[in-house]
Amino acid sequence: MNKILIANRGEIAVRIIRACKEMNIKTVAVYSEADKDALHTRLADEAVCIGPAPSAKSYLNVKSIIEAAYITGSDSIHSGFGFLSENAQFAKICEESNIKFIGPSSNVIDMLGNKSNSKELMKKAGVPVIPGSDGSVKGLKDAVSVAEKIGYPVMLKAAAGGGGKGIRIANNSKELEINYNIVKQEAKNSFNDDEIYIEKFIKEPRHVEIQILADEHGNVVHLGERDCTVQRKHQKIIEETPSTAIDEKLRNKMGNAAVKAAKAAQYTSCGTVEFLVDSDKNFYFMEMNTRIQVEHPITEMRTGIDIVKSQIKIAAGEELKLKQKDIEFKGHSIECRINAENPSKDFMPSPGKIKELNMPGGNGIRVDTAIYSGYTIPPNYDSMLAKIIAFGTTRNEAIAKMKRALEELVIDGVDTNRDFLFEIIRNPDFIRGNFDTSFVEKEILKGNN
Repeated sequence: MNKILIANRGEIAVRIIRACKEMNIKTVAVYSEADKDALHTRLADEAVCIGPAPSAKSYLNVKSIIEAAYITGSDSIHSGFGFLSENAQFAKICEESNIKFIGPSSNVIDMLGNKSNSKELMKKAGVPVIPGSDGSVKGLKDAVSVAEKIGYPVMLKAAAGGGGKGIRIANNSKELEINYNIVKQEAKNSFNDDEIYIEKFIKEPRHVEIQILADEHGNVVHLGERDCTVQRKHQKIIEETPSTAIDEKLRNKMGNAAVKAAKAAQYTSCGTVEFLVDSDKNFYFMEMNTRIQVEHPITEMRTGIDIVKSQIKIAAGEELKLKQKDIEFKGHSIECRINAENPSKDFMPSPGKIKELNMPGGNGIRVDTAIYSGYTIPPNYDSMLAKIIAFGTTRNEAIAKMKRALEELVIDGVDTNRDFLFEIIRNPDFIRGNFDTSFVEKEILKGNN
C-alpha cells in the first residue's frame, strides 16, 4: 500500500495516521467544513474537504469520499470506527472501484451486520448463543410466542443495530406489546431497517469481548479479552483487560469460541467477538464487530501488538507472523473515555472552545486524542474527546495510575465527564471488581439523584 485515505475524523483518524507514518505510508485526511482546523487534517500528508458539517453530507457521503480517493491517488481506505466502518455497501463500492477497503469483505460485513443472521451462523458453528428467536420475528404475534417460549424478561433488538440503539427490555406481554412498535420505529430511524429479533434478557451480566486477528491465508488468533461491563444506556464508559469476571479456563474457552466464530464467517482483518457472561459463568455470543474498536488500546498495552498496523498488513495480503502460543499477556490495562458532556444535566453534549488543556502523562499512561488548546469542538459529532489508557503490573496499580491521570487532566472551556469517571473508579465495588452492566445506573447515578 502506498497511500491510505482515512474516512473518519477525531482521535481514530489521528491514530491511523500515526500508524501509517511509522510504516512509511502516505495518508489523506478527509474533513467536513466544521473540521477544517481539526488535528487529523494537519497530520496527514494531504487533506480534502468532502462537504458541509452534517455527517450525511460529509463523513457518510460515499460519493465524495470515493472521489477524494481518486483525486489523491489513494489505493486504499481505512474507515476507523463509526460512520462507514461497518457499511457493507461502502465496502462493496470500494471493491468495485479497485480501492482496497481495510477490513473484511463486503459480503462478510453484510452477513455479520445483521445480528439475527450472525446468531444463526454462530449456532451452526457451535458457538454458544443467547436463547431467542430464529432470525427476525415476523410480527407482534410471533414476538409474543417467542417470549413465552424462552420466558420473560426478554430484549427486543434491532436486527441491524449497534451502539446501544434499538434495544428495549420487556418484563411481560404488556411491555412487549408497547416496546415492539417503539423498537421497530427506532430501528427504522437509526438503521433504515425495521427488522427486530428477541433474546432472553440475561440478568446481572458482564460484557466481555474477544479481540481477534485473521489474515487472508486462513490464520486466526485471539488477543485476549476486554471487559466492557461499565456502561450507561448500553454505551461503554470504562474498559479493562483482563476481566475480573473470568478465570483462565473460561478465558481459553471464550478465546477458542471467538476464533471458531471468525473461521465460520471466513473473516479477515481485525474484529471483535462480543459475549455476555452470566452469574453462573456461562457465556453467550452477542455480535461480531467488523472494525477496529474504540477500546483497542488496552489490548495493545497488554500484548505489545499494534492492532491498526496489523489491520493494514492483513489488507496488504501479508500473512500473520503470530501464532497463538507466541502471544504474551502482561499486566493490566484500563481505558476511560473522556467526553464533552455534562453528567449533571443528563449528559448533555458540551461543544465549544477549549481554553486551557493539560493531558496526563508519565509511566504507564497513554492518551489517544485529537484535541488541542484553542480547538473548537463542533456540535455535529460524537462527544468523545480523548481516551486515557493506564497500564500497570496489577489491576490495583492500573487503577491508581488512572486516578492520578484523571487528576492531572484539565480541559477548560467545556464540560466533561472527568469527575463522573473518577467517581466510578474510586467506587469500592468497582475496585473489588464487583459489578455488572447495571452498575452505573444502580450505584453511581442513583447516588447522584
